Amino acid sequence: MARIRRIGRRFPDYGWSWPTGGLDQLLKAALLADDDAAAGCAMEWLSANDIDLVSFREHRLLTAICDRFGRKLAGHSAYPRLVGLQKMLWTKSRMAMREAEPALQAMTEAGCMVMLIKGASRIALNASAQRGRVAHDIDILVRSQDMPAAFDVLRERDWQIATGVSPQYLRTRLASLRSMNFFKGNYGDIDLHQLAYDGSQQSDEDDQAIWRRAAAAEFSGVGVLVPSPADRIALAIAHGGLDAHTHSDWLVDCAVAIRAGDVDWDVFLDIVARRRLAVAAAVALSYLALEIGVTVPDSVLARVLEMADRTGLSRWSAVLQAKPRTDFGRLAWLSRGFAKQLRLRRKSGRLRQEPPTKAWRGRRASRVPLGAASPSAFSQAIPCPPTAGDMMLDITIRVSVPPIRRRIEMEINADDHHVARLRAMAISRSGGDRVLHFRGKVTLDGQQHALTLEARPSRQFRQWEDQATVAAYGALPFQLVSAAFSPLR
Repeated sequence: MARIRRIGRRFPDYGWSWPTGGLDQLLKAALLADDDAAAGCAMEWLSANDIDLVSFREHRLLTAICDRFGRKLAGHSAYPRLVGLQKMLWTKSRMAMREAEPALQAMTEAGCMVMLIKGASRIALNASAQRGRVAHDIDILVRSQDMPAAFDVLRERDWQIATGVSPQYLRTRLASLRSMNFFKGNYGDIDLHQLAYDGSQQSDEDDQAIWRRAAAAEFSGVGVLVPSPADRIALAIAHGGLDAHTHSDWLVDCAVAIRAGDVDWDVFLDIVARRRLAVAAAVALSYLALEIGVTVPDSVLARVLEMADRTGLSRWSAVLQAKPRTDFGRLAWLSRGFAKQLRLRRKSGRLRQEPPTKAWRGRRASRVPLGAASPSAFSQAIPCPPTAGDMMLDITIRVSVPPIRRRIEMEINADDHHVARLRAMAISRSGGDRVLHFRGKVTLDGQQHALTLEARPSRQFRQWEDQATVAAYGALPFQLVSAAFSPLR
C-alpha cells in the first residue's frame, strides 16, 4: 500500500485550494456516501443560505442534491423552492438537448464521428442523470477532418456564432481553432471542439488515443461516442480544475466515474503526465479521497502527488487557479489573475501555423471624398474591376457611434469567401458621426462582380432588446462614402 503524505491547508499545498464553507457543504451533501451525513450538510446549507441569492454554481449542485434526496428534504421550508429550481433547470437542459438533437443527427449522417464530452457524456451514458446534472450547453468533439462538415451542419441549420464574426470568416480559420460556441433560439447552445483540451494541455499522441478508447452510447436517440472513464475524469479536471470553481459539478462527475469502478488508472496517470494536469489532479483527487471518502487507489493518489510536487514554480500558478474564487483575498485575486493570463497565452496557441490575419485598422479620414454617400445600411456592395491579381482597396465610411467606448467591427466578403476584417476603436465617449478610412490588399480573380462590406457585432446575444447591449456590442449601420481600387506600387 502506497503511503500518502499529509496534505496541508496552507499555500502552496493542495489543500489550500480545496472547497471550503458553503461550497464544501454542498459538495459533501451531493457526494458523501453516508446519507445521513450528506443530508445533514444539505439541511445546514439550506438553513444558512437563500436559494434565490446564490449563484448558478450553487444552483447546479442543488439540483444534484435534490435529485439525490427528493422528499427527504421536504421538512425544510426551502424544499418547495428547491424542487422548483430543479424543475426549471431540468427544463432548460431538456430544451437545450432538443435543439441540439437534429444537429447531432445531421452530423452523424454527414459522416462525422461525434463524441460528447463533459456533462453531456454523463447523460449519454445514463439518461436519468439529467435530473441531477445541468447541461445547458452541449459539448461536442469531432475529428479535425470532420470539422468543416460539422461546421456546415450548424451553419445550414441557422445556429449563430457567439463571437459575432461571419461564417465566411470563421470557415477560413477552422484549422486554427480549437473550439467555437454556437447558439440557436432561446436554449440551443453547442460548443464544437476539434481538440478536447486547450493549448496549455497539448498532447498530439493522446489526441488520437482519446478516440481509440471511446465507447459507443446514445444521446436522445442519436448514436454518439463518449470518452473512456479515465478520459472523463481527466477532462473534468482539465476543464474545471483550473477555473476557480466557476462550476463545481465537475467534481461530482469525477466521483460518479470513479465510483462506477471501471477506471483504467494506468491510462489516467498517463493522461495526467502527457497533459501536464498533475497539480489540478492532485487538488481534485486529494479532496475527493481525503475529504469526501471517494475510493481513489492509494498508489494512484501517491503518484499524482509525486508528479505535482515536481512541477516547480508552475505548481504555485496551478494551485492559485484551482482555488474557489469565493475564497480569494485581494492578493490572491491579483496573483491568480496573473497566473491565468500566462496560461491563456499558452492556451491560445494555434493548431496550425497560418499567415496571421491582420485586421485593416480604421483611422479618421483626413479628407472626405466629394460626392453623395450611399444610404445608411448594415451592408454595401463594392463593384469590382474586371482585373485579376492583387490590388489595394481604399474604403471611406461614415458611421454614427453611440456615446460609449467600443469596437467598430466590419468585414469584406465575397459570397462564401472571406476577404478582410476591418476594425476601429471608438475611444472617446462623446459619440456622434465619424468618418473612417480603411486601406488593405485584396486579391481579385477577374470574375467577381462585387465584394460585400458588412457591419458586424463585436459579439452575439440571443436577444438584442437591451439598448445598452446594442450600443456596446451591436453592428453599426454605415454610409459608404467611397471605395476605390488601385494597383499595388
